[in-house]
Amino acid sequence: MLFLIGFGFTVTGGVMLILYMNLVPAGLGWTSYWKFVLTQTECQLFFVGILLMIPGYYRLLKRIK
Repeated sequence: MLFLIGFGFTVTGGVMLILYMNLVPAGLGWTSYWKFVLTQTECQLFFVGILLMIPGYYRLLKRIK
């Protein structure tokens, strides 16, 4: 269950990261892009999702064995 919640957060955050990449051709540099992205809550879900998926993955491996 933890893995699936993390996966959902990662997908949501990843979509927002890709969506905000449209700011780069509009004149925003990569450094400014990452500064902006790290302040957005919906983009932070990507990193939270990764952190939730790691222990969830190891729990799944223990169940399989």
